[in-house]
Amino acid sequence: MTKRIGITSDHGGFALKAKIKDAFAAYEWVDLGTDSAESVDYPDFGYKLAEEIASGALETGIAICGSGIGISMSLNRYKEVRAAVCHDVTTARLTRIDNNANVLCLGARVVGDVVALDTVKAFLDTEFEAGGRHERRVNKLAEKGQ
Repeated sequence: MTKRIGITSDHGGFALKAKIKDAFAAYEWVDLGTDSAESVDYPDFGYKLAEEIASGALETGIAICGSGIGISMSLNRYKEVRAAVCHDVTTARLTRIDNNANVLCLGARVVGDVVALDTVKAFLDTEFEAGGRHERRVNKLAEKGQ
């Protein structure tokens, strides 16, 4: 079965979103917009992905804006979401292993395309290290959710 992954962006991340979908065509992408490079508000698109995860329709996703920060802030307003801004393979791997992040946030104006694609691969290929201190800490995040 093909893994379904949500993907969303604002206008700043629109071009990188298309490159990610092309590079990882083996996945089933649920594209939640935006559909052009015309200016939009990143919270609207972060909320769309967060709602899909909160409802259980999706387990994971990728969100892109200019810096990755704004869209991550909108996603993290939902207790079911653990969105992490990552800038390289190491941060993507560690946020999966240690934090069980379920959304990767990228800054299209911060990371080059090659690094972004490598970061996506690391995020998608890495599993959470369940049990012990990592699981205890992730559970505390859920306890304080909104």
